[in-house]
Amino acid sequence: MVAFTKKIFGIRTKLVFASSFLLVIPWLGYLYILEMEEYLSRAQEQTVLGTARALAAALSERPELFNDSSYSRATEGRDLYVYPVFYPLAIDDGNILDWRDYQQYEQHYQEGSASPNPANQFSSFRNANLSGDPLSFRLMLGEYNRSLYAYLRVIDENVVLRNRDSLRIDRSDNLRLALLNKEGVFENYVIAPYEDEFIYPYRIDGDINDISSLQYEPRITGRWNQTPEGYEVELRLPLEMLGDRLALSIFDIDDVEERRLAAIVSTSSINSPELLGTLRRPTPEIDRIVAGMGQSNSRVQVVDRSQRILLSEGDIQSATGLMLEGDQQERQGLWYELKNTLLRPLYNQVLSQPINNFFDELYQEGTVEGEHIISALSGVPNTNFRTLENGETRILEAAFPIMANGQVLGVVVVDQNMNGIRTFRNQALESLFDTMLGIMLLVITVLFLFASGLSTRIRSLRNQAEKIIDDSGRIHNTITPSRSNDEIGDLSRSFSNILDRLTQYTHYLENMSSRLSHELRTPVTVVRSSLENLRMAGDDKEADTYIQRAEEGIARLNLILTNMSEASRMEQILKTSDKETFDLAKVIAACSKGYTQIYPHVNFNLNITNEPVMIKGSADYIVQLMDKLIANAVEFSYEGKPIQIKCNSEDNEAVISVANSGPYLAEEMKDRIFDSMVSVRPESKKRQPHLGMGLHIARMISEYHEGYIYADNLLEEEGVIVVLRIPLLR
Repeated sequence: MVAFTKKIFGIRTKLVFASSFLLVIPWLGYLYILEMEEYLSRAQEQTVLGTARALAAALSERPELFNDSSYSRATEGRDLYVYPVFYPLAIDDGNILDWRDYQQYEQHYQEGSASPNPANQFSSFRNANLSGDPLSFRLMLGEYNRSLYAYLRVIDENVVLRNRDSLRIDRSDNLRLALLNKEGVFENYVIAPYEDEFIYPYRIDGDINDISSLQYEPRITGRWNQTPEGYEVELRLPLEMLGDRLALSIFDIDDVEERRLAAIVSTSSINSPELLGTLRRPTPEIDRIVAGMGQSNSRVQVVDRSQRILLSEGDIQSATGLMLEGDQQERQGLWYELKNTLLRPLYNQVLSQPINNFFDELYQEGTVEGEHIISALSGVPNTNFRTLENGETRILEAAFPIMANGQVLGVVVVDQNMNGIRTFRNQALESLFDTMLGIMLLVITVLFLFASGLSTRIRSLRNQAEKIIDDSGRIHNTITPSRSNDEIGDLSRSFSNILDRLTQYTHYLENMSSRLSHELRTPVTVVRSSLENLRMAGDDKEADTYIQRAEEGIARLNLILTNMSEASRMEQILKTSDKETFDLAKVIAACSKGYTQIYPHVNFNLNITNEPVMIKGSADYIVQLMDKLIANAVEFSYEGKPIQIKCNSEDNEAVISVANSGPYLAEEMKDRIFDSMVSVRPESKKRQPHLGMGLHIARMISEYHEGYIYADNLLEEEGVIVVLRIPLLR
């Protein structure tokens, strides 16, 4: 459990956790995009208001278009009136309930002069040999989003549909359309279904009895449905098909067997283009003005003073205000597949997606209300953001008054949904998240690999450290120093250095018993032999000789014990000693004079500066340090060779050096000779017991003075130099 916990909270986990704070960057990007969405909304608001202003300015130059008499119901003549429709009509639902707001404008057509419409006396027909109830129908024409909508409610007691075994389309009840297209070409169409179904119109290019002359026309769509009184037909055809003339005609067949034509009722004659009825649209000029503005990405409505909609152009579902095109290149490749499989469901859950099949109930009637319209009717332009009942769709509405001679004639209302901006926002967020996800994965992977490398190196260092000491407590291995220049490499080299020093100290402790045994054996042997000889001595003179030899052995033992305790005693003294300021050059000069008397057979070459070399410390300890260095130099110096003593200052340091001509110092001993109980003297030079404490004490004194001491071989001749550097007093 402990190992598992350590693994969880290791360097890799911590680095991955630390890298998680990089998530602040996408969060800031998210806030930035939301702020940008707000700016885009305000910009779209100004754009929509500008569009309404431009349309209002264009319409204000035609005040006659807002005369109420332009919208009176048409009741006479063969002309067909097209009324503006303010919402999309469903022509495939099997009923005409969505026409309920416009049925008050429908026209009644009936055979014979008894028809309410006098034009029918010229466009109706009844076969004299076939009697029956009068054929009639009611017609309503509407315009919405550049399409002509129509419904016919036909009263027919006997509905005869096409026989599926027959290719003829004139031997059943049928609806015919005659029109002049935009180019002025006269065209005829026929609709004759087999049953209640979607209509399948044919264009008649010759004789209707010639099946080969019939051509299917897909632009005309709708549905044929039977009713208890007869049947209903709903149609839709684009205005691009129409010119300004149109006629509709019902052909009635009552005899199922003989299928002879019984009656015809038409809005006007369909046999000649000159006799066709004229399409009358209440707002043709308004329509042309609005169409000329080219506002295909907005819903434009013109409202009069009575809040009655005179024109509705555009579909609010597609009026996004932005033209967004998908990147086709993005839809290819592995990344697109991964994004659709893994990220798309997440984006759909997190990001609010625009709804395109929403329903706007505010404009389902012939009149509209709203604060922006009321404000515009009072002469003050206004914009408004409205949220639909689904809670997801926002509508931007702008109303601008149409002014003429200081009076408000009406209002131009321009609407757009905010789905375009929401889609743009979602695309920006997805792009941001895709980019940040890639960056985060890359950063986390790099950090994980980097942390894994660190963990591996640290674990390797730990494993080496665990293998250094065996079960008995002995050091039998080492740490391989790393060559890396980073902190772990420094730690590895420091551990290796510490281990080397610890190994040396361990060897020192292991060798201490043999060295002490070696050093103590001689005086002990002298004392023992002296005592034995003293016991056997026959006279006092011989006894005195043995007593003197025993005293020399005891003195040698005492010297060994003194040397052993000298280092620890010196360390304690140095910790409690006070420091004072003194001239190092004078101290070294005084010591050098004393050495010429102590070692008269040795030649000393002095190079001591005459300028003050001021340091802070203890002059007595410096003298003791020099005694150790000179003693070593004298002992190892070749006979007749001088010993060089220098003292000066350089680079803000006091420098003391003692050099002697003699055997070179082994490379591995240059640093070790300052360790405790390390000696390089051969047995032939040991006139007194040496435990290797002298230079160790010298290093302690140098450290007390915040300096450092080192030894090196001479370059110009065979010999050794010991250098002490102490910071100068500032």
